[in-house]
Amino acid sequence: MEQEIAAYIEYISCVKKKSNNTVMSYRRDLMKLVAYLTSRGIENWNQVTETDLTGYILKLQKEGCAGATISRYIVSIKAFFEYLFRYDKIEEEPAAALKAPKLEKKVPDVISVDHVIRLLTAPEGDSPKALRDRAMLELLYATGIKVSELVAIRMSDVNLQMGYISCSMSAHDRIIPFGNEAKQTLMRYLKDGRTNLVTDTDSEFLFTNVMGEPMSRQGFWKLIKAYAKKAGIEEDITPYTLRHSFAAHMISNGADLYSVSEMLGHSDISTTQIYAMFSNSRLRDVYSKAHPRATSHL
Repeated sequence: MEQEIAAYIEYISCVKKKSNNTVMSYRRDLMKLVAYLTSRGIENWNQVTETDLTGYILKLQKEGCAGATISRYIVSIKAFFEYLFRYDKIEEEPAAALKAPKLEKKVPDVISVDHVIRLLTAPEGDSPKALRDRAMLELLYATGIKVSELVAIRMSDVNLQMGYISCSMSAHDRIIPFGNEAKQTLMRYLKDGRTNLVTDTDSEFLFTNVMGEPMSRQGFWKLIKAYAKKAGIEEDITPYTLRHSFAAHMISNGADLYSVSEMLGHSDISTTQIYAMFSNSRLRDVYSKAHPRATSHL
């Protein structure tokens, strides 16, 4: 059974171009399923029935798994069995009828424009690190990309003249524009910051750590926490806070859901609809543009 999982992991990694985090998550979810099935004497995927999978989901619920976690397991299971069925590795598709539990939509954590600006300006000075940090924070807020996408940006992904980045980490490739503030901080970083950080002149990555190696997700999480504390922001700030704030601030100033959904890389606009609550927010009166750090409408 593990052989089919290994083949599937290679498929979603090499063919579907899923991110490393997604690939690792799918593998972890499927190996947990294998442990459950083998404990019930099931030794190949053709033996698995809808009843087996339903029993597994019920077991997860009894163990107290959160609804969001169970939903993720179901997504992994359904995608895997669809793959097995499509490539004739099983005769029937037992996961087709599995349904994720209904989840209560959590209001995304959003901070005010004032707090965003305090965070973006927290890196002070002209050191290579400060220039890098300002550029990373500005670009994250200017585009709404995920932190995994931010640290994976390569030099060839950035078009400074036209003001956009290419994001192709997920199956949903997209072009995302950014405004003048992000452009200026990027130009300053490339001129006076990156050249002093990168030890390998052949490095393709836009952002590196102080050792000249690609910046890690964990490294950036620590960075943003430190700057939030320095800025005196009491809310719990994560990279996702800037992603949520980007979406909320855009929509509150009149950007349409479809455009924001495209920039965020959502495969289904229903995922973006959670931000619709901000469309008539009091923030609308604060902004004069679709994005507060841009010089013109996107």
